[in-house]
Amino acid sequence: MIEAAPWVLSGAIVGALLGMTGGGGSLLAVPLLVYVHALSPQAAVGMSLATVGATAAWGAVRRWREGLLDLRIGLIVSVAGMLGAPAGAWVAGQLSPNVLLAAFAGLMLLAAARMGWTARPDSGHEAQAFHPAPQSACRTGDSGRLALTSRCAAVLAAAGLFVGVLSGLFGVGGGFVIVPALVLLAGMEIRRAVATSLLVVALVGLSGFLSHQIGGERLPLGPLGLFTAGGVVGLEIGSRIARRLPAHRLQQLFAGVIVLAAAAMLWEAVPS
Repeated sequence: MIEAAPWVLSGAIVGALLGMTGGGGSLLAVPLLVYVHALSPQAAVGMSLATVGATAAWGAVRRWREGLLDLRIGLIVSVAGMLGAPAGAWVAGQLSPNVLLAAFAGLMLLAAARMGWTARPDSGHEAQAFHPAPQSACRTGDSGRLALTSRCAAVLAAAGLFVGVLSGLFGVGGGFVIVPALVLLAGMEIRRAVATSLLVVALVGLSGFLSHQIGGERLPLGPLGLFTAGGVVGLEIGSRIARRLPAHRLQQLFAGVIVLAAAAMLWEAVPS
Protein backbone atom coordinates (compact mmCIF):
# COMPACT_ATOMS: atom_id res chain seq x y z
CA MET A 1 0.00 0.00 0.00
CA ILE A 2 1.44 3.36 -1.08
CA GLU A 3 1.69 6.11 1.51
CA ALA A 4 0.19 8.96 -0.49
CA ALA A 5 1.07 11.89 1.77
CA PRO A 6 4.89 11.86 1.29
CA TRP A 7 4.59 11.71 -2.49
CA VAL A 8 1.97 14.47 -2.67
CA LEU A 9 3.97 16.64 -0.27
CA SER A 10 7.18 16.22 -2.28
CA GLY A 11 5.38 17.08 -5.50
CA ALA A 12 3.78 20.10 -3.84
CA ILE A 13 7.20 21.39 -2.76
CA VAL A 14 8.47 21.19 -6.33
CA GLY A 15 5.32 22.79 -7.73
CA ALA A 16 5.30 25.55 -5.11
CA LEU A 17 8.90 26.48 -5.88
CA LEU A 18 8.04 26.55 -9.58
CA GLY A 19 5.12 28.85 -8.86
CA MET A 20 7.11 31.14 -6.56
CA THR A 21 10.24 31.51 -8.69
CA GLY A 22 8.83 31.15 -12.19
CA GLY A 23 11.34 28.42 -13.07
CA GLY A 24 13.99 26.24 -11.53
CA GLY A 25 11.80 24.39 -9.06
CA SER A 26 12.32 21.20 -11.06
CA LEU A 27 15.96 21.26 -9.93
CA LEU A 28 14.81 19.99 -6.53
CA ALA A 29 12.71 17.15 -7.95
CA VAL A 30 15.61 14.76 -8.53
CA PRO A 31 17.22 15.25 -5.07
CA LEU A 32 13.84 14.75 -3.38
CA LEU A 33 13.13 11.59 -5.33
CA VAL A 34 16.62 10.17 -4.72
CA TYR A 35 17.09 11.00 -1.05
CA VAL A 36 13.53 11.06 0.28
CA HIS A 37 11.91 8.32 -1.82
CA ALA A 38 15.04 6.21 -2.49
CA LEU A 39 14.68 6.08 -6.27
CA SER A 40 17.72 5.49 -8.45
CA PRO A 41 19.05 8.65 -10.17
CA GLN A 42 17.88 7.35 -13.55
CA ALA A 43 14.35 6.61 -12.26
CA ALA A 44 14.28 10.00 -10.52
CA VAL A 45 15.14 11.73 -13.80
CA GLY A 46 12.28 9.95 -15.58
CA MET A 47 9.73 10.81 -12.88
CA SER A 48 10.95 14.40 -12.73
CA LEU A 49 10.44 14.75 -16.48
CA ALA A 50 6.88 13.45 -16.25
CA THR A 51 5.95 15.68 -13.30
CA VAL A 52 7.61 18.84 -14.58
CA GLY A 53 6.12 18.30 -18.03
CA ALA A 54 2.59 17.85 -16.69
CA THR A 55 2.89 20.88 -14.39
CA ALA A 56 4.24 23.03 -17.23
CA ALA A 57 1.41 21.87 -19.51
CA TRP A 58 -1.10 23.09 -16.93
CA GLY A 59 0.61 26.48 -16.82
CA ALA A 60 0.95 26.66 -20.63
CA VAL A 61 -2.79 26.21 -21.13
CA ARG A 62 -3.49 29.02 -18.68
CA ARG A 63 -0.98 31.36 -20.38
CA TRP A 64 -2.38 30.48 -23.82
CA ARG A 65 -5.85 31.50 -22.69
CA GLU A 66 -4.35 34.80 -21.52
CA GLY A 67 -2.88 35.39 -24.99
CA LEU A 68 0.75 35.38 -23.82
CA LEU A 69 1.99 32.16 -25.43
CA ASP A 70 3.68 32.43 -28.86
CA LEU A 71 2.69 29.13 -30.44
CA ARG A 72 4.97 29.40 -33.51
CA ILE A 73 8.14 30.01 -31.51
CA GLY A 74 7.16 27.48 -28.88
CA LEU A 75 6.69 24.72 -31.45
CA ILE A 76 10.03 25.42 -33.19
CA VAL A 77 11.96 25.22 -29.93
CA SER A 78 9.90 22.25 -28.74
CA VAL A 79 10.44 20.12 -31.86
CA ALA A 80 14.21 20.66 -31.64
CA GLY A 81 14.12 19.92 -27.92
CA MET A 82 12.15 16.72 -28.47
CA LEU A 83 14.90 15.55 -30.83
CA GLY A 84 17.59 16.31 -28.25
CA ALA A 85 15.84 14.71 -25.26
CA PRO A 86 16.36 11.08 -26.39
CA ALA A 87 20.08 11.75 -26.80
CA GLY A 88 20.27 13.10 -23.26
CA ALA A 89 18.29 10.14 -21.94
CA TRP A 90 20.66 7.71 -23.68
CA VAL A 91 23.71 9.41 -22.15
CA ALA A 92 22.06 9.29 -18.72
CA GLY A 93 21.65 5.53 -19.08
CA GLN A 94 25.37 5.11 -19.75
CA LEU A 95 26.53 7.00 -16.66
CA SER A 96 27.04 5.59 -13.21
CA PRO A 97 24.68 6.94 -10.50
CA ASN A 98 27.49 8.86 -8.77
CA VAL A 99 28.66 10.52 -11.99
CA LEU A 100 25.08 11.47 -12.89
CA LEU A 101 24.46 12.96 -9.44
CA ALA A 102 27.75 14.90 -9.50
CA ALA A 103 26.99 16.31 -12.97
CA PHE A 104 23.48 17.24 -11.87
CA ALA A 105 24.86 18.99 -8.79
CA GLY A 106 27.13 21.04 -11.05
CA LEU A 107 24.13 22.07 -13.14
CA MET A 108 22.27 23.07 -9.97
CA LEU A 109 25.16 25.29 -8.86
CA LEU A 110 25.22 27.04 -12.24
CA ALA A 111 21.47 27.63 -12.11
CA ALA A 112 21.68 28.91 -8.53
CA ALA A 113 24.46 31.32 -9.47
CA ARG A 114 22.39 32.68 -12.35
CA MET A 115 19.29 33.09 -10.20
CA GLY A 116 21.20 34.81 -7.41
CA TRP A 117 23.10 37.09 -9.79
CA THR A 118 19.98 38.27 -11.67
CA ALA A 119 17.82 38.79 -8.56
CA ARG A 120 16.95 42.49 -8.46
CA PRO A 121 14.32 44.43 -6.50
CA ASP A 122 12.60 45.42 -9.76
CA SER A 123 12.45 41.89 -11.21
CA GLY A 124 9.02 40.50 -12.03
CA HIS A 125 7.73 37.50 -10.07
CA GLU A 126 7.90 35.24 -13.09
CA ALA A 127 11.33 35.97 -14.49
CA GLN A 128 14.66 37.62 -13.96
CA ALA A 129 15.75 40.98 -15.33
CA PHE A 130 17.14 39.88 -18.69
CA HIS A 131 17.52 42.34 -21.53
CA PRO A 132 17.53 41.58 -25.29
CA ALA A 133 20.95 41.43 -26.90
CA PRO A 134 21.64 44.39 -29.25
CA GLN A 135 22.38 42.05 -32.16
CA SER A 136 19.82 39.33 -31.45
CA ALA A 137 19.12 36.95 -34.31
CA CYS A 138 15.36 37.57 -34.22
CA ARG A 139 13.52 40.86 -34.40
CA THR A 140 10.06 41.85 -33.23
CA GLY A 141 8.00 44.05 -35.52
CA ASP A 142 5.77 46.97 -34.60
CA SER A 143 2.85 44.56 -34.18
CA GLY A 144 4.71 42.72 -31.44
CA ARG A 145 5.06 39.53 -33.49
CA LEU A 146 8.45 37.98 -34.09
CA ALA A 147 9.82 38.17 -37.65
CA LEU A 148 10.57 34.48 -38.18
CA THR A 149 13.51 34.47 -40.61
CA SER A 150 15.56 31.37 -41.44
CA ARG A 151 18.43 32.64 -39.23
CA CYS A 152 16.05 33.24 -36.35
CA ALA A 153 14.50 29.78 -36.71
CA ALA A 154 17.96 28.17 -36.77
CA VAL A 155 19.03 29.95 -33.58
CA LEU A 156 15.82 28.99 -31.78
CA ALA A 157 16.16 25.38 -32.93
CA ALA A 158 19.74 25.23 -31.64
CA ALA A 159 18.61 26.54 -28.26
CA GLY A 160 15.81 23.96 -28.19
CA LEU A 161 18.21 21.13 -29.03
CA PHE A 162 20.46 22.13 -26.13
CA VAL A 163 17.51 22.30 -23.75
CA GLY A 164 16.33 18.89 -24.93
CA VAL A 165 19.67 17.26 -24.17
CA LEU A 166 19.68 18.82 -20.69
CA SER A 167 16.13 17.64 -20.07
CA GLY A 168 16.78 14.06 -21.10
CA LEU A 169 20.05 13.90 -19.19
CA PHE A 170 19.05 15.53 -15.90
CA GLY A 171 15.24 15.50 -15.82
CA VAL A 172 14.99 19.30 -15.62
CA GLY A 173 12.37 21.34 -17.42
CA GLY A 174 14.97 23.69 -18.87
CA GLY A 175 13.01 26.86 -18.15
CA PHE A 176 16.11 28.44 -16.60
CA VAL A 177 17.74 28.08 -20.05
CA ILE A 178 14.75 28.68 -22.32
CA VAL A 179 13.61 31.99 -20.83
CA PRO A 180 16.94 33.84 -21.17
CA ALA A 181 17.45 32.29 -24.63
CA LEU A 182 14.10 33.62 -25.88
CA VAL A 183 14.82 37.07 -24.47
CA LEU A 184 18.51 37.38 -25.34
CA LEU A 185 18.49 35.59 -28.70
CA ALA A 186 14.96 36.20 -29.92
CA GLY A 187 14.37 39.61 -28.35
CA MET A 188 11.06 38.37 -26.94
CA GLU A 189 9.30 40.33 -24.21
CA ILE A 190 9.95 38.67 -20.86
CA ARG A 191 6.38 37.71 -19.92
CA ARG A 192 5.77 36.14 -23.34
CA ALA A 193 9.10 34.30 -23.05
CA VAL A 194 8.07 32.78 -19.71
CA ALA A 195 4.69 31.72 -21.10
CA THR A 196 6.21 30.24 -24.26
CA SER A 197 8.83 28.36 -22.26
CA LEU A 198 6.07 26.46 -20.46
CA LEU A 199 4.97 24.89 -23.75
CA VAL A 200 8.57 23.92 -24.51
CA VAL A 201 9.07 22.41 -21.06
CA ALA A 202 5.85 20.40 -21.38
CA LEU A 203 6.62 18.91 -24.82
CA VAL A 204 10.34 18.33 -24.22
CA GLY A 205 9.55 16.78 -20.85
CA LEU A 206 7.14 14.35 -22.55
CA SER A 207 9.79 13.39 -25.08
CA GLY A 208 12.41 12.80 -22.40
CA PHE A 209 9.99 10.80 -20.26
CA LEU A 210 9.05 8.53 -23.18
CA SER A 211 12.73 8.09 -24.05
CA HIS A 212 13.46 6.85 -20.54
CA GLN A 213 10.51 4.45 -20.77
CA ILE A 214 11.64 3.10 -24.14
CA GLY A 215 15.10 2.67 -22.65
CA GLY A 216 13.66 0.20 -20.12
CA GLU A 217 13.19 2.45 -17.07
CA ARG A 218 9.81 1.52 -15.61
CA LEU A 219 8.30 3.97 -13.14
CA PRO A 220 5.73 3.15 -10.43
CA LEU A 221 2.51 4.66 -11.76
CA GLY A 222 0.87 5.21 -8.36
CA PRO A 223 3.69 7.36 -6.91
CA LEU A 224 4.08 9.10 -10.28
CA GLY A 225 0.43 10.17 -10.26
CA LEU A 226 0.60 11.35 -6.65
CA PHE A 227 3.84 13.27 -7.22
CA THR A 228 2.39 14.96 -10.31
CA ALA A 229 -0.89 15.84 -8.60
CA GLY A 230 1.06 17.39 -5.75
CA GLY A 231 3.08 19.41 -8.27
CA VAL A 232 -0.02 20.92 -9.88
CA VAL A 233 -1.52 21.84 -6.50
CA GLY A 234 1.81 23.27 -5.34
CA LEU A 235 2.08 25.36 -8.50
CA GLU A 236 -1.20 27.10 -7.71
CA ILE A 237 -0.19 27.69 -4.08
CA GLY A 238 3.26 28.97 -5.02
CA SER A 239 1.83 31.34 -7.62
CA ARG A 240 -0.45 32.91 -5.00
CA ILE A 241 2.36 33.24 -2.47
CA ALA A 242 4.60 34.86 -5.09
CA ARG A 243 2.10 37.67 -5.62
CA ARG A 244 2.56 38.76 -2.00
CA LEU A 245 6.33 38.46 -1.59
CA PRO A 246 9.20 40.40 -3.24
CA ALA A 247 10.38 38.40 -6.24
CA HIS A 248 14.07 39.13 -5.72
CA ARG A 249 13.90 37.75 -2.16
CA LEU A 250 12.26 34.58 -3.45
CA GLN A 251 14.99 34.16 -6.05
CA GLN A 252 17.73 34.65 -3.49
CA LEU A 253 16.11 32.22 -1.06
CA PHE A 254 15.63 29.60 -3.74
CA ALA A 255 19.21 30.00 -4.96
CA GLY A 256 20.38 29.31 -1.41
CA VAL A 257 18.24 26.16 -1.19
CA ILE A 258 19.64 24.95 -4.51
CA VAL A 259 23.24 25.47 -3.32
CA LEU A 260 22.59 23.45 -0.15
CA ALA A 261 20.94 20.63 -2.10
CA ALA A 262 23.79 20.57 -4.63
CA ALA A 263 26.38 20.44 -1.84
CA ALA A 264 24.57 17.49 -0.26
CA MET A 265 24.47 15.66 -3.60
CA LEU A 266 28.18 16.24 -4.19
CA TRP A 267 28.93 14.96 -0.68
CA GLU A 268 27.04 11.74 -1.43
CA ALA A 269 28.42 11.33 -4.96
CA VAL A 270 32.12 11.80 -4.23
CA PRO A 271 33.69 8.59 -2.89
CA SER A 272 35.09 8.93 0.63
